[in-house]
Amino acid sequence: MLLDILTFIVLVVCTLTDLCNKKIYNFVLLPALVIALFTHLATGGLPQGWWSVKGLLLGIALLFIPFSAGGIGAGDVKMLGVIGALKGPEFVFKAFLAGAVAGGIISAALLIKNKKMLATVQLLLLNLYFFLTGVPRIKYRAESPDIPQENVIPYGAAIAIGTLAAYLAR
Repeated sequence: MLLDILTFIVLVVCTLTDLCNKKIYNFVLLPALVIALFTHLATGGLPQGWWSVKGLLLGIALLFIPFSAGGIGAGDVKMLGVIGALKGPEFVFKAFLAGAVAGGIISAALLIKNKKMLATVQLLLLNLYFFLTGVPRIKYRAESPDIPQENVIPYGAAIAIGTLAAYLAR
């Protein structure tokens, strides 16, 4: 019960800071991680402590590639890792999947709102063509490494939605 309350607090605080400041802070995540690891270790010994560590590592691993590609921030990765430490590997995997769906819906809504859906789909199809045919890819003017702030989604909110969906699915 304590860890469920802590999970909810982490979700609320991280979602609010991500929405307002585009940041997920370590001073929220680190104490939650320490509490999760020590609580699991104290209540279930080494097996439960290892279960918590596996949840942490899986949560980090699931978002490592999107982070490496520049698609999400380090705070999002750490947030999912802490959720894994709190709730375990099976739960964090379900939260990740539901969060990916939520993130996709949020992204699509943002693209429609900013009237960029057509250009994004065209660029996606062009990249798919290059990938499937092996044609050398050149950088197009439509692609920009500088993403305007109005086009950045707060993925912490998508993670929170996914985590709540995983709770409801239990």
